[in-house]
Parts: sequence; structure tokens; C-alpha cells
Amino acid sequence: MAAADAAQQGPRGHRRRGGGGGATRVRPRAWCCSFGGAPDSPDLRPLPSSAASPAPAAAAAGTGAGRKLPPKSPSSAAASFYGSPTSSRLAGLGGLIDPRRILSPGRVSPIDPDAGAFPPPPLQLPLPPPPVPPASSVEDSAVLHPVEQPAAVLLASAALPSATVAPAPPPVVAVRAEADAAGGVLDLRLFLRGRDGRCVLMELDSRVLCGCSDFFAAMAPREDAAAGAGAGGKRIEVDGVENLDAFRAAVELMYDPHPVRCLAAAGVSRAIDVLEVCSSIMFNKGIKSCLTYIEAVPWNENEEEKLKNLFARFTFDEAISQDILARLRPHNWNSSDDLTVQLIQSVTSSTSTAARKDMQSLVNGLLSKSSVYQKDSSGLNKESLYQICYSCLESLVDLFEEAREPTDYTGQAVAVRGSKPLIERVSRQAENLNWLLEILVNNDIAEEFVELWAKQDMLIRMHEQASAMVRYELSRISAGVFIALGKGKVQCRGDVRSLLFRGWFSTMLLDFGWLQRCPKGLDLRSLEENLGRGLLTLPLRQQQCLFEEWFQFYATKGAECPNLIRAFQVWWRRSFIRSLVEPQS
Repeated sequence: MAAADAAQQGPRGHRRRGGGGGATRVRPRAWCCSFGGAPDSPDLRPLPSSAASPAPAAAAAGTGAGRKLPPKSPSSAAASFYGSPTSSRLAGLGGLIDPRRILSPGRVSPIDPDAGAFPPPPLQLPLPPPPVPPASSVEDSAVLHPVEQPAAVLLASAALPSATVAPAPPPVVAVRAEADAAGGVLDLRLFLRGRDGRCVLMELDSRVLCGCSDFFAAMAPREDAAAGAGAGGKRIEVDGVENLDAFRAAVELMYDPHPVRCLAAAGVSRAIDVLEVCSSIMFNKGIKSCLTYIEAVPWNENEEEKLKNLFARFTFDEAISQDILARLRPHNWNSSDDLTVQLIQSVTSSTSTAARKDMQSLVNGLLSKSSVYQKDSSGLNKESLYQICYSCLESLVDLFEEAREPTDYTGQAVAVRGSKPLIERVSRQAENLNWLLEILVNNDIAEEFVELWAKQDMLIRMHEQASAMVRYELSRISAGVFIALGKGKVQCRGDVRSLLFRGWFSTMLLDFGWLQRCPKGLDLRSLEENLGRGLLTLPLRQQQCLFEEWFQFYATKGAECPNLIRAFQVWWRRSFIRSLVEPQS
């Protein structure tokens, strides 16, 4: 008994004897982590003295060694938890922490709270794998009845082994083989094998299949051969199918009472594929249904190219395909040039500013060299384009003559005839001529326009008499010509360039300030640079006259005059510095 008490005290515990009958009182003890062994857990309390005496008998009667724990109750577990050293800190977590997990500060017992209540479930063994289907199984199957009783039954599916796929068979290869009958009117099995290894097995009525397709009528087994098999079965195998889904859809179309509805649900691209299959198996009713649906719906560009390739490889009856051919091969226009000129004429005659800009962008996209719509490399009709230019110039001359007429308004720029002011009509014609010049430059046929503009003596004379709000539109046209000339996009003769600068250089100096205030998309920096480059292409004597005129005007107007200082320096170096050096050498 003394030994048991000593074991319960631990290394630092001791007894304090009190009075009153010599009863022994155990003082609460503290402990720390040491090598002396772990103290008893609150769950492993020693047995009371009353139960200590029968322990040897119980141990002798037990099946194994060790101390047997008494049954626990919820009240005892709660008491054990609140009696632990950390109960004051974890009191608020009462129901969240298992009291058996807390031994003491620094020690956590790995006790599963449910270990004693429920035994671990037995480990389930994996189920055996399903049996491997035979190699002759198919991916898809459809059972079709005649038109009176339409139905579809899908069977099991699986992919054929890759080893059984023949390399690159012909597009359609038919092999006849007899098989057992399916019973009833479904007396034929159609086995389709695609190039990708997939297969489709279809149970069909041979009368409908052979009646719709001459191809299957020639491949179907004879009645006497099928009866000789003992079960009256027929079987057709088709190998090397390019588009298995389209082939199946074409066969199903034979049993569909509303084929056009079926094609509409599939879409245009699938209908084109079905049309190709129907042509291959000589299914005339299917061909007519596909053409009827395809002609009645819009196509995108990919579907249009697909149709063109199909019509290039197959020949269809003209009576049923003429509507589609009319959409694919128009015969109204021999070339797009005439139509393009008509579009340009419509743009130049338009009175709506917003609509004219939209149409100009559209035509520019059609005429662009990188456009996907440009198919004809012969170019535009040059004579027709210049006829439009002549028309715009005549309209411009008429407008300036109108501006010279006396009016009762405060200025000539606001003279109105009809619904549009004069300045707006002049601006529209100037914009048309600039746009036409851009088209001519892009097609390398703008040399005649430069000569045409250089010879406009009447417009040059009317420029001096017109209001500045109107006349600067003429300088806008001259700016486009000077830029094209300075960039080298137009190669004109020397006399044409001299005539151009003699007539329109002075007007440019006068109107440059107005161009700065109303550029309307004009790049003034490019105008200054290319105006100087174009001026340097003239003879040196003419350059001197024009630079002297510019120098005097620049000294007076300053910023309202184009900056040609760099071109002036080049001319000075060419005219004087080199001329002094060359005689000495």
C-alpha cells in the first residue's frame, strides 16, 4: 500500500498529515516534462481500493494482460476536462475539444474521439473490371422503321481496334455479307465503317433503302441468297466512309417524312455534307431536299466556299440547282470595274456628309490592294474615272461663278441656292476631287490629274476674286497634289511641274493660314515638307523666283506661311556654294 502511494505521489509530491483521525490528505501536485515518465492521464485513474482486491482474480480470468478501464460516463469526462491544468483557458471551447485530448501543458494525446465508440469500417476491395466487349461491337446504331412508324433505337457503342483499320481505303467501298434477320420489316443490317475506325450499325427496311438509292439497290443481297442463309437476313457493309455522321444522316433522311425540317435542325454546313453523300449514293430525293433547303437560307463565307468546291466536283440537275448557281455564279457583270465606277459616281453625287464618308470608306476597302474582296487585277477603268473628275471640276467652276454673282447677303460665302449653302457645296466638290486623286494615286494613274489641275486657268483667276472662306478649298486640292508630287508617287514631266507651281504656289501662300485654322484632316507638316521637295524638282532659276516670293511672304505673315526653310537652305547650297567650289577644282 505504501508503494502504491509513493507511485501516485510522483517525484515532487509529498504527503501532509492533518489532524482528525489520522486521515491522509494528498496535496495537489505540479509536474513538468522530464525523463521520469508521464503522469497518469485523467482518463487512466487508478482503481479504488474496493476494486483493488479482486484485481488479481480479474486479471487471471481475463484474456490478456493490462489494466481494464472502467466504463466512462459523460459526467466523468466533463469532470476530467475541467480538472485539467488548461481548463480555465479552454472553458469557452467546452463542446469543441474532446477532453480526452488534453493531458497537460505541452502534451497532446493522439486519441481518436470516436475510436472507442465505433470500430473502423472494413476496407472495401475494388470491383472486378467489366468484361471486354468483342471486337465486332459498334459505336452507334440506329433502328429505323418505314415512314408510317418512324422510330430510332440506339445500341451499344465502342471503337474498333486501330489494328483493324485499313490504311487509306477508297472513299466508299461496299462489301456484301449475309447475316441473320432482325425480324419483321427490318430485314437488313447496314454496317458503316469510317476511316477513323468508328462504326455504325443500322437496322433498316430494305424496300425503302433500295427504293431510294440505286447504290444500295445494287449492293443489297438477293432474296434467294438471303433465304438460303436460313433466317432470311441481309447485310451490307460499307468501308472507308469519309464523313460517317453525314452518311448516317443521309440514310436517316430516307425514312424521315419531313426531310427539310431535319436539315434545318442540322444547319447549312451539315446539309452540304449530306448533299455530297446523297450524290455519292444516288439518292435523288435527298439531293432535291438538300438543294431546296440550302437555296432558301443565307450562307457565310466558309459555307459558300464549301458549296463552290462541291459544285466543282459534282454535276447536279440544272432544273433543281439553277437557283443556287445563280447565287454562286452571277452573270450580270463581266468585271467589277464598271460597278466600281458606278459606286464612285454615286459617292461624288451624294448630298449627305455622313453617308458620303461611310461610302468612301467602303469603296476604299474594296479598292485596297490588301482587301480580300479585290479579285480582278486588271485595274479600274481609267477613262471612266477621269470622266468623273471632269464632272466635279465643272461643278466647281460653276460654284465659283455663282460666288462672283452679286447677292444681298453679307458675304459671298453664304450665298444659298436650294437647300445647301454655297460654302458647303464647294467643300463637297473639293472633297470629292481629293478623294478621286487618292484613288488615282493608289492605282498609279494620277499623272493626268496633275496636268489637268495645273491647266485650270479659270479657277486660278476666280481664286483672286473669291472670298477667303471659299477659295481656300481650292488650295486644299493643291495640297493633295503637292504631297503626292513630293512623295514621288506621281512622276510628271518637267513642264507640267513648272506649270503647276507657277499657277498654284502663290495661292497656297495666301490660303495656308486658313488651312491651319480648318485643316479637315490635312497633315500640315507633311504639306510643308513635300511642298519643299516638289519645289526642288524644278530648274534652279525657277526655284529662285519661287523662293524669293516665299521669303518675302514669310517675312510678312510669319506663322501663316508654310515653313520652307530646309528646302531654301538646300536650294542656296546647290545654287551658290557648289557653284563657287566647282570652278576652283
